[in-house]
Amino acid sequence: MKRLLLATALLCTATCVAYAQPSKSTRPSAANGKAVFMRVGCYTCHGTVGQGGAGARLAPNAMPLAAMQVWVRGGTPGWSIARGMPAFPATVLSDNELADVQAYLASLPPPPKPDDIALLKP
Repeated sequence: MKRLLLATALLCTATCVAYAQPSKSTRPSAANGKAVFMRVGCYTCHGTVGQGGAGARLAPNAMPLAAMQVWVRGGTPGWSIARGMPAFPATVLSDNELADVQAYLASLPPPPKPDDIALLKP
């Protein structure tokens, strides 16, 4: 019985210590956000730099994180392949990963103006 109590106490202590450790970073990571954006498949509709395509343009001028969370978690009601966006629950894309994706999109610079593109000049 003493061994069981000791084992339980050690397990509880280890669990508490693990949860008390600060996360490796509390700030969103744009680099990780890019990796998540590619891994989850966001790029297939929104383009590799959020330029849009089958899905909406996400960058530059990324939406605020709170709005992105509502949109990504809820998706488009009645979503189908032909219309709208599927919902991505936290089991697919965690809140921290979503914050990283938003940081990635916010970090993307605007495209150059047509007048600044040499190939487009006469």
